[in-house]
Parts: sequence; structure tokens; C-alpha cells
Amino acid sequence: MEKECRTLEDLYQEAARFVSTLIPHENAATLITLSGALGAGKTAFTKAVARSLGVEERVTSPTFVLEKIYDLPAPRNGTGFARLVHIDAYRLEGATALSPLGFDALMRDPQNLILIEWPEQVVGGLPEPATRISFVARNDESRTVTYA
Repeated sequence: MEKECRTLEDLYQEAARFVSTLIPHENAATLITLSGALGAGKTAFTKAVARSLGVEERVTSPTFVLEKIYDLPAPRNGTGFARLVHIDAYRLEGATALSPLGFDALMRDPQNLILIEWPEQVVGGLPEPATRISFVARNDESRTVTYA
């Protein structure tokens, strides 16, 4: 499925729509991968997902810290997820690069919703994602969001 987001607000609305479709897995975390060039909208999409789930703190790219975990307010999000885990793998390399982040333990918890940017950096280190999302930014600042 492909969506055209002409503005940042369109991207936020698309992220909210996407969140409303998510159902936690029974035995493992729900993994979503986010691919696209620098500035394509991966972090903006994650910010919108966090806002839709009730995260009130400022959501920023974890490029230098690699991982940020946000506790989700249960009454507001109503999704069954307790935590949003945002990982930026841009500075990582290889299948084992996620291990120091405790990735295996994070994946075992079905209450975790994990969004990972730059999954191509850790090929072989990820289980099959629930959804693969790719972003393409256009010259007019619109974005194409593709789900697979």
C-alpha cells in the first residue's frame, strides 16, 4: 500500500491512522522497520506515532544514543502496548550490533512496539518485521509512504 503525504500534518495523520491498525503480537514485540534517505520522514513519522500513543515528552532522533524507550500511558493509548522503543541503526553495522542494546529482551516482550530506523544497517540481526515502511521525500516536500 502506498500513501502520498503532501504536508507534515498529512504525515502525522497517516501515522495516527497506522497506529490505529496495530495489534500487539501474543508472544513477541511488534517490530516496524523504517527505511528511507536522510530527511525522508522516518523520525517525523515516529514522532507522530508517539504522539498518537499519548507520549507527551519531546521525541527526538536517537541517532547518537541509538535507542530511546517511552512508557505509554495505558488509559490513553488503548492499544495494548506499554512501551514505544525507537532505535536508530544508522551508526550500527552488522547482525550483532543490536545485542548491546538488549534487543533480544526487547523483542521478547509483547507489550513493546519497536520502530527501527535504518534496518538495512543490521541485516540479519532482525526478525521478520510486522510491517516494513519506506519513505521517499519529494522536491515539493511531500512524501510517499509505502507499506510492505
